[in-house]
Amino acid sequence: MKEARDVILRPIITERTTEMMADNKYVFEVAPKSNKTEVKQAIESIFDVTVESVNTINVKGKPKRMGRYVGKRKDWKKAIVKLSSDSKPLEFFEG
Repeated sequence: MKEARDVILRPIITERTTEMMADNKYVFEVAPKSNKTEVKQAIESIFDVTVESVNTINVKGKPKRMGRYVGKRKDWKKAIVKLSSDSKPLEFFEG
């Protein structure tokens, strides 16, 4: 198994994801080569919670231009993690 901090890169905090937190769903950017079981084990070991389900989405990078030069943003993977009802909520804004 990969190291847990190498699988989970960062939480994604937007208006939509903060509304999802009321349903015990949390969104993370994860390593592109990770799978659902690795994400589940990493979340459970880092935050000490019980994960009910994991959904993953491959997000394609948007094309961008700077003048006449065309490039694109990097592709990345998003994971939506649903915690079990008896798990404690994750605290991102502590202190």
